[in-house]
Amino acid sequence: MDRRQFIKLGGFITVSAATGGLVGCGGGAATLPAPDVPPATGGNWKFPQSVASGDPRADSIMLWTRVVPTSLDDVATVTAKSGVTVRLVVTAGDNTPLLGSNKVIDGVLVVDEQLALNADFDNTIRHKVTGLKAGQTYFYQFTAGDIRSNVGRFKTAPAVDASVDQLKFAYMTCQDWSINHWGAMDYIAQNEQLDFIVHLGDYIYETVGEAFQAGAVESRHSLLALPDGTFKNGVSGAKYATTLADYRYLYKKYRTDTRLQAVHERFAFIAIWDDHEFSDDCWGDTQTYAEGEKHDTARRRSANQAWFEFMPADVNLDNANTGFQNIKIYRDFQFGKLMQLVMTDERLYRTDHVVPEQMPNPATGLPLGSIGARYLVAQDLYNGVEAQKMGAASAAGADPLTAVAMLGATQREWWKSTMKASSATWKLWGNEVSLLRMGMNGTDAIATLIALQAISTVATNIGTTAAASTGGNVPVASAIVGAVTSGASPSVAGAAGMAIAGAAAGGGDTSARLAAAAGAGLTSIQAGVAVLAFGQAENVAKAGGSATAQATAAAQGIAIGYIKADIQANKAASPFVIASGKVAALAPYFRKFLINCDQWDGFNAERKALMSHLKTNAVGNVVALTGDIHSFFAGTVSDDYDAAGGGTPVMVDLVSAGVSSDSFFIYLRDAAASLGDLGTLVSWPLAVPVPNLGTVNLSLNLLDYTMGKAAPTADSLAATLTVQLRGALGAKGVPEAALDATVDAVLAGLKADANFSGQLVPLAQQLAGLNSNPHLRHVNTDAQGFTVVTLTPGQMVANFKQVNKLVGGNAPASVIAKVTTAVVTAGQVAVSVS
Repeated sequence: MDRRQFIKLGGFITVSAATGGLVGCGGGAATLPAPDVPPATGGNWKFPQSVASGDPRADSIMLWTRVVPTSLDDVATVTAKSGVTVRLVVTAGDNTPLLGSNKVIDGVLVVDEQLALNADFDNTIRHKVTGLKAGQTYFYQFTAGDIRSNVGRFKTAPAVDASVDQLKFAYMTCQDWSINHWGAMDYIAQNEQLDFIVHLGDYIYETVGEAFQAGAVESRHSLLALPDGTFKNGVSGAKYATTLADYRYLYKKYRTDTRLQAVHERFAFIAIWDDHEFSDDCWGDTQTYAEGEKHDTARRRSANQAWFEFMPADVNLDNANTGFQNIKIYRDFQFGKLMQLVMTDERLYRTDHVVPEQMPNPATGLPLGSIGARYLVAQDLYNGVEAQKMGAASAAGADPLTAVAMLGATQREWWKSTMKASSATWKLWGNEVSLLRMGMNGTDAIATLIALQAISTVATNIGTTAAASTGGNVPVASAIVGAVTSGASPSVAGAAGMAIAGAAAGGGDTSARLAAAAGAGLTSIQAGVAVLAFGQAENVAKAGGSATAQATAAAQGIAIGYIKADIQANKAASPFVIASGKVAALAPYFRKFLINCDQWDGFNAERKALMSHLKTNAVGNVVALTGDIHSFFAGTVSDDYDAAGGGTPVMVDLVSAGVSSDSFFIYLRDAAASLGDLGTLVSWPLAVPVPNLGTVNLSLNLLDYTMGKAAPTADSLAATLTVQLRGALGAKGVPEAALDATVDAVLAGLKADANFSGQLVPLAQQLAGLNSNPHLRHVNTDAQGFTVVTLTPGQMVANFKQVNKLVGGNAPASVIAKVTTAVVTAGQVAVSVS
């Protein structure tokens, strides 16, 4: 093919073999720079975004840089043709000491090429080197005139048929420039010894000034200013990237951070995009902002081109294709016999959310919007709409998944065939959004909350009854209040209380006490509640507990043992819901919910089809590497979560928190603020006094327990506040050297607080008892960080590395706050966490 055609179809990718000679992509005709294009000369050049490498295969790599005149602003778009070439050299010589510098690399050169600059692609260079040795570390450098780039390093993949003892890599995601810090990147560059890095998307964020970007950010990250941009609402406030210049600006600005540069310089990336490379929660060429869904092909194409220009990925952009699907980024990689890595595109081919944002809310007639369509979606509504869409497709003679798919038919069949054909020990899936079911039973949650809120009232009633009717005998008063609460008349309840006490005094066991209560006129249910309450108070009394402690213990038994069960059975018709005065507010929530339908919970039929394929074909050792949700999760993915017992586990999903983006907990905490008492399912506000500093305001993360985290002790619940408290103290000026000791002292005081141990610990324990998602083995929804994987034939070890918060406007000197380890053993569909 001629050079012009190569550029149009290949998106300006040049290719050379390590033995020399620049050749066309796919073995076509030579694509040498034109004879009249001279090398760059002089010192008027710079590499403002440094260098990068990507898509390491056993014999090839994609190398990247951007070269501009020193007179041009680092993030400005190149408009003038440079008319020069830039030199690229590659060597297998060890130049590790030169990383981070632009000193001349040493060693025998395996590549020495001149590459032309092209202003049509903003002077980015994307050059593929072939003919490399498998499993080899190489170093590379670009030179423009007298100016050298920083030294870059990459490692090729092992040969396809090689027996590999170990691979070590990191995966990362969600690196919003405008919030928190990028200390994680500096830590990775300086401390991690990796073969490569997987990036799961949200490399940039298309919005500037959005509400979720309004928190604290490190001082070295200045405000972003889109060259064009469109206001999300009206003529002020947040803007979103709209043009090619906007998207290019974001990549260029992000890549000016030397910490991100350092990671790219040291490790090859295997990258995929998620939504923010185009538009939040997008599908196809459609944005889903507050003003409603909007198709914008030109904007989608601009986002595609910018990603292509700035990401060192071995893919092609077809500008001759006038649609928005003019690039294919799903692809796979083989790392010897040990691992097959399958990277999917879960945005470009997906259909609308199954429950569309424009669907009318039955209660108001207004569009559902994001809450109700994408987040906190009623599961019965979702199931009904999905079935309707699938039925309509089948009736039209189409694939039932046509209107309810994330991958699309072509990519789905590619995924299936790739997984089935793989002979690698491990099949890892670079998967943008979580496959894990994240559900919540609204009825159980409401019942738990109302029951917990009733404890103090019931305890007061017990104390009053003891003083007025039982001569201070709290166990008897507890039995009476328990009977009345469950529907007995006061007179019958009083007689039953005395009968239970008589049976207890005679050494009667639970059966004898129940018989005495029934003999006094209680129903079996009323007798059960009365005997339970009596026993709770009796046990505390025998242990020397106070009358108040006895009443509280009995009240907890009545509330959880009866009030909660009554609400679960009768929902809005329960007398306890009616007595709360909140029937209208709570009525819509007595159903099951899917917490996030922008991820695979919102494409359940396709997920079941994929899991059925793995199960039917006995494809084992499949683990998803996932990002998007700004949290750490670990759990198993079932063939059908709605089947009896939650279905059969088929694979594992390990979800990494974002590098800097605000956490899922923070998002839901703010969204739930308008839900009244239901907000308790997500967070509890804490005002913690700190000597010499005043009050520190914290948000206790209860979302983790609502979603399925194991029931806490006082120590473990307090420990969940460590990172948040450290950040709050740092924001108040406490020096970093004193932070950890101050945190320990504050948490010790908090654990000693009666309200914390007597109210919040039981609350978290009850929420954990909902057992909302029993397949989850780890939940941390309030975190930033990254994940490092060590893979061997026998097991996969993933270290979730959570980072500390800002300290005084800067990334912390002590970056890593906590490491949690998830282990998947070969041959087992399970994950253990420690």
